[in-house]
Amino acid sequence: MTQDVKVPAFPESVSEGTLVAWHKKPGEPVREEEVLADVETDKVVFEIPAPSDGVLSEILVEEGAVVSSEQVLARIDDSEQARAKLAETAPAETPPSQAPEQPGPAASPEPAASGTPVMPAARKLIAEQGLDGATISGSGRGGRVLKEDVVRHIAQAGETGPSGPRAEKRVPMTRLRARIAERLVEAQHTAAILTTFNEVNMQPVMDLRARYKEAFEEKHGVRLGFMSFFVSACVEALKRFPEINASIDGKDIVYHGYYDIGIAVGSPRGLVVPILRDADQMSLATIEAKIRDFGQRAQDGKLALEEITGGTFSITNGGVFGSLLSTPILNPPQSAILGMHKIQQRPVAEDGEVVIRPMMYLALSYDHRIVDGREAVQFLVTIKELLEDPARILLDV
Repeated sequence: MTQDVKVPAFPESVSEGTLVAWHKKPGEPVREEEVLADVETDKVVFEIPAPSDGVLSEILVEEGAVVSSEQVLARIDDSEQARAKLAETAPAETPPSQAPEQPGPAASPEPAASGTPVMPAARKLIAEQGLDGATISGSGRGGRVLKEDVVRHIAQAGETGPSGPRAEKRVPMTRLRARIAERLVEAQHTAAILTTFNEVNMQPVMDLRARYKEAFEEKHGVRLGFMSFFVSACVEALKRFPEINASIDGKDIVYHGYYDIGIAVGSPRGLVVPILRDADQMSLATIEAKIRDFGQRAQDGKLALEEITGGTFSITNGGVFGSLLSTPILNPPQSAILGMHKIQQRPVAEDGEVVIRPMMYLALSYDHRIVDGREAVQFLVTIKELLEDPARILLDV
């Protein structure tokens, strides 16, 4: 009897992926849930687990091939004979006193000269470009060198000029980068994008954080950051201006009765936007914990497809990289996106006097097909007012 190894069902927003690596060869025993292969989509790299114990009898799709949702990739022989072979290969039990602290995985990517594991797709690109794999830092789990790490290494080498100041390197665009490029161009071509700006005095939020940060962290086990205030302010503003939480579907406007906020997060593979589902039902502590978890798992490539699919509104924070002002691009089919920026001490007028305050520029890019300028400006003013008097967020006034 055999079991099919299939690509998981993709969400509607994902049409195909690339099989980047096999971790097992035909004839090798496998255990249920053991990772057999990695598939890269335009959103995430996810692992294909074995559906049962047995022996990998046949591989139907080679590395580098484009695969579709629920496509059969391989077959596992899970007959009694195959299970017996698996039992024969199982290591003998190690006495507790001699057991290693962290057993290694059943199958590992081929290591580079330095001992760092290198994924097959990365190893292929290293060979094609004639690179020294020992000089490439890995960003994958356990320090694995991914294809994206090799691409980044080549780009950095090109900046310094490996054989002169005008040297060039041509590298393939990753699937995620290609999809990002496609969506950005799509947004520019299909939406009537305008951007409105404002600025917010961050002193009240900073004072509140300074006063309660220790007690907050002690009670909730997570730091009190700025993002939870922005998410909460955006949810309240979206309630007041439902057009900004809506989207266009053909000739219809879809008004969403929920608030799924996308938070742009940088990862080794590029920008991803995990979603805070039902953000209106979250406390500040829950928001902070979720965002922290998203950030960590984005670095490890462990975000699930459903976590970065959908969303009714997005927030991006260029300020963490030092951006003072920018015009964010929409994340289709959403109708608006808020851009946060660097907090900078600037002179401002208050009650007829010039004072120094920690100011942040805010930018709201919106689709003028569905959102009028009046609503966009008032939406941003609402966020400003809530942040400059954060007690209103907590009191819902």
